[in-house]
Amino acid sequence: MGKLNVATIRKRLLAEEARLLSERDRLLSSETSRLTENGGELSDYDSNHPSDAGAELFEREKNMALSANLRSSLSQVRAALDRLDHGTYGICARCGVEISPARLKALPYAELCVECQSRVESA
Repeated sequence: MGKLNVATIRKRLLAEEARLLSERDRLLSSETSRLTENGGELSDYDSNHPSDAGAELFEREKNMALSANLRSSLSQVRAALDRLDHGTYGICARCGVEISPARLKALPYAELCVECQSRVESA
């Protein structure tokens, strides 16, 4: 795999996994706390101003989007750790060429080389 140090990559991926898990836990705790305070659901009849219900809905949707993004990122990091364990880390999953060290340094869970990623994004 060229100039990349496997131990350094593993350490970086594990640190990213821990950061994402911590962020997920923080988000879940925040959502649970908010739901507990509000009785667990939005109500049509509420003593709060209608804009409060809109703000609550916005917060729920934002948290759902953040949660989905965290799940996706965790999946990518774990897949990269799996590729590291199986000796396929740093090899493009689409064309089989070596992913540039600069790309892996910037995005350690990259699965595709720049060219293949560009093709996927333009399709």
